[in-house]
Amino acid sequence: MAEAERIIGTPDIPDAAGADPEQSDGENGAVAEQADAAARPRGKRRIAVLFGVAALAYALDLVSKMIVVAKLEHHEPIEIIGDWLKFEAIRNAGAAFGFGEAFTIIFTVIATIVIVVIARLARKLYSLPWAIALGLLLGGALGNLTDRIFRSPGVFQGAVVDFIAPKGFAVFNLADSAIVCGGILIVLLSFRGLDPDGTVHKN
Repeated sequence: MAEAERIIGTPDIPDAAGADPEQSDGENGAVAEQADAAARPRGKRRIAVLFGVAALAYALDLVSKMIVVAKLEHHEPIEIIGDWLKFEAIRNAGAAFGFGEAFTIIFTVIATIVIVVIARLARKLYSLPWAIALGLLLGGALGNLTDRIFRSPGVFQGAVVDFIAPKGFAVFNLADSAIVCGGILIVLLSFRGLDPDGTVHKN
């Protein structure tokens, strides 16, 4: 019997070096699943940062405008640093810093599109700096969009409340500041080759 087994031979046993392709595929799949599982919490944290920054920027802008309308509108400007910086309440029907007052509805549509794009981009967000930048943009866009929807003279034609008045410069608000800071940060991140999904590339 032993002699017969020696002559016929025994079935080959796959070694651990990869003779079993199904086992290797299973191991690769497990590694990929572990990577995805690790990436999901990281992505959720970045989304939380984005919306947290947006909520903070929006809240600060909204509260500041409420105070300005209640305490400063129809009153004399308040000097903060002499003539160099004042708080002066004005209504702006244009874009940031008072540009393009004849295109209020267009700027309202643009702000809405920006908000939708940022919300869609959040699903693929894995970069903390990008989360902060997009959060600033989102909060600023929401702040000014709120004015355009709910303030006079009408829905989607409302004038934005501006009050920060540096000498020799246009009057603006905290939403404008958030948008500009977010835009500058995005330019810097793009210059460094950092993408929203966390990958880094060099031109």
